[in-house]
Amino acid sequence: EVQLVESGGGSVQAGGSLRLSCEASGYPGTGSMGWFRQAPGKEREGVAGMNSGGFTAFADSVKGRFTISKDNSKNTLYLEMNSLKPEDTAMYYCGFTTTFFLKSRLLDARIFDYWGQGTQVTVSS
Repeated sequence: EVQLVESGGGSVQAGGSLRLSCEASGYPGTGSMGWFRQAPGKEREGVAGMNSGGFTAFADSVKGRFTISKDNSKNTLYLEMNSLKPEDTAMYYCGFTTTFFLKSRLLDARIFDYWGQGTQVTVSS
């Protein structure tokens, strides 16, 4: 059983930065993982994804601003968010699956079997 715990959310002003962390226990180290966000009244959307081959995918809205990375020694997935905008305000979730997916699928929430509880990011103008 994979358990995920996100941290690092908070409140920042536009233009600021945050780094989210997702610590995964019980994860075998292979498969796919990603970051998603959901704003009130909106559907969950894929932000960034990575597979165990190191391939990554980003939503157009965050390209050039967000970076996804992982530290295998710590079983932790990161989302580095720079140049934050008010429209980035949402609850952010990490998702994991032990299935390896190509990058074309990494922003599809349906592929993920395990989810964290979420961490809130609020960006003020």
